[in-house]
Parts: sequence; structure tokens; C-alpha cells
Amino acid sequence: MNVLLVALGAAVGAPLRFLLDRAVQGWVAARGWAGPVVFPWGTLVVNVIGSAVLGFLVAWPTGEGLMALAGTGLCGALSTYSTLGYETLRLAEGGAWPAAAGNAVLSVAAGLGAAATGAALALAWS
Repeated sequence: MNVLLVALGAAVGAPLRFLLDRAVQGWVAARGWAGPVVFPWGTLVVNVIGSAVLGFLVAWPTGEGLMALAGTGLCGALSTYSTLGYETLRLAEGGAWPAAAGNAVLSVAAGLGAAATGAALALAWS
């Protein structure tokens, strides 16, 4: 049963990631903030959201089914370490070393902060 819950969560998380990424990138571009280097703001945002939700779920008293659905399925498909790695490498290969380093450091720091914040909220509410 848990594998079906993971699949269901992933079926929601993956398209949500795509839509949020496109929306954030479009929002940034519409404001003229894109600059000469296309910084992966969309991936940063979805990874921070996924980290916050997962941090909340880990600290909240959840059952195995909810963790499979929302933690592994939804958050696993919503956030993406492989895209972070790819986009950071793409920036570095394009000579945008400050943006590449900033993407790596900001993504890890913001993700950890979001997970800690999500866990703190869950603990405060439980």
C-alpha cells in the first residue's frame, strides 16, 4: 500500500514542481531580474518549499501512510537535488562561477533553514 501512496504523492509533486518552477522563472523574467545569467530561481523555490514541508512532516506526529504520501512521494518529487546539481554545473560551465557558488550555498542554507523552520512550526503546534 505504501508504494501506491508514494506514487500518488509523486504524481502530484512532479507536475507541481514543473508548474512552480515555470511560474517563478516567468515572474523573475517579467520583472527584468533575469540578468545576463539565468539563475535557477524556480528550482531554489521548490527545493525550499519541499524542505519546509518535509521538516514539518518529520517533526509532526504522522503515520507511515502520510509520510509515504506527503514526505516521500510529494516532497521527493517536488524538490530535486539532481536539478540543483545540473543547474549549478551549467552555471559553472558557462563561466558564471559566482552564480554557481551562490546557487549551491544558497540552496543548501535555505533548504536547511526551511526544514528547521518547518520542524519548529510542527513542534510548536503539536
